[in-house]
Amino acid sequence: MAEPDDPVYMDGQNRQENTQICLFFRQITLRRLAIGLAADSVAALTKGPSMHISSSFDGGNIDVLSIDGGDRARLAIRRDTQADFFQWFDFRAAGLRGRDASFAIENAGNASYTKGWEDYRAVASYDLETWFRVPTDYDGQTLTIRHRPEYDIVEYAYFAPYPLLRHRAMVGAMQMRPGVRAGVVGSTVDERDLDLIETGEGPLSLWFIGRQHPGETQASWWMEGFLDRLTDPDDALARRLRGLATFHVVPHMNPDGGVRGNLRTNAAGANLNREWQSPSERNSPEVFHVRERMGATGVDFMLDVHGDEGLPYNFIAGPDGIPGFPPAMLERKEEFCAALKAANPDFQTEFGYPPAPEGKADMRICTKYVAGAFSCLAMTLEQPFKDSAITPDPIAGWSPGRCRRLGASTLDALAAVIDRLR
Repeated sequence: MAEPDDPVYMDGQNRQENTQICLFFRQITLRRLAIGLAADSVAALTKGPSMHISSSFDGGNIDVLSIDGGDRARLAIRRDTQADFFQWFDFRAAGLRGRDASFAIENAGNASYTKGWEDYRAVASYDLETWFRVPTDYDGQTLTIRHRPEYDIVEYAYFAPYPLLRHRAMVGAMQMRPGVRAGVVGSTVDERDLDLIETGEGPLSLWFIGRQHPGETQASWWMEGFLDRLTDPDDALARRLRGLATFHVVPHMNPDGGVRGNLRTNAAGANLNREWQSPSERNSPEVFHVRERMGATGVDFMLDVHGDEGLPYNFIAGPDGIPGFPPAMLERKEEFCAALKAANPDFQTEFGYPPAPEGKADMRICTKYVAGAFSCLAMTLEQPFKDSAITPDPIAGWSPGRCRRLGASTLDALAAVIDRLR
């Protein structure tokens, strides 16, 4: 039996009021549901998207094995083209702003120079201009980078990268300075230009080359500082040196390897710094063409700029061990090093490679070959991937800016010996 307030007994007005009440409560329910969904969305945004890692760009090198929990990645470094070398890495990570992320490079213990991981810290950047060091651990097998990014996208690398676009821009800027001539000395395996910058009108022929090993990007940063000062029309020392000598500079010997993210080899798998005795147009055209040009100009001085994985120092490796090498040129080497040390405290002479025994020099190496072939002072400059142990910088470590300043200081050292190179 129906009760008096049952809708069966309600008149039209009561039924309308009841419908309005139902709609009111339904709206409240929907609003509560919307608020709940919004709260869930806010929580998801606060947590952030899943980590994204990529290295498909000029100089990039990393393989992603897995991403665990959204902020932990297992990675591996790819080997050089047609070679077993590997140590250089460069990758971008996105989606980690404000989160404690870790990147475990699991094949680091099998890298080419494992001593390089000891006391090493990776570099990071948000804008590819300012690079800073981040906490990095090595347990004998895995290299783990830990960082809490302040922005959405961050790039991590073995050392500050120097992409080919920046190299081209630098060459373009240099050629616009008074007295500078730019050209192409030859082509690489991948048919890229091998750029040559020349300046000066003096009788001495001085050669400077960099990045035979593409992962040693310190050399490109060094070249920026060196060329900027060498071509400065207002620098009195640079003007004097340009009057005494003609400078031949190949800032980037291995653009193919650089683009591919290789540590030491070119596109054919050749280690250019072991090709100087017998270069091949097929496998090492970069050395072949530069060596041909050196033969045409002669060489009175040569500096080959590199980076060293293991030693936390800037140092020179000289033309020792070459049969019949003029003792006077070894004296010039000592004078050059003393002058560079006086000009820039980041350079030192206590630590470096042991000298080769008499007659035991590896003549495949650029410095040894050039010194022997031209009876001139030829040297290799090494810079650290780590911080400089004698002049540490806890934030940047050894950095692009310090590479540039060392390049500029090299003119002071050259001035100390230029009058006695012949």
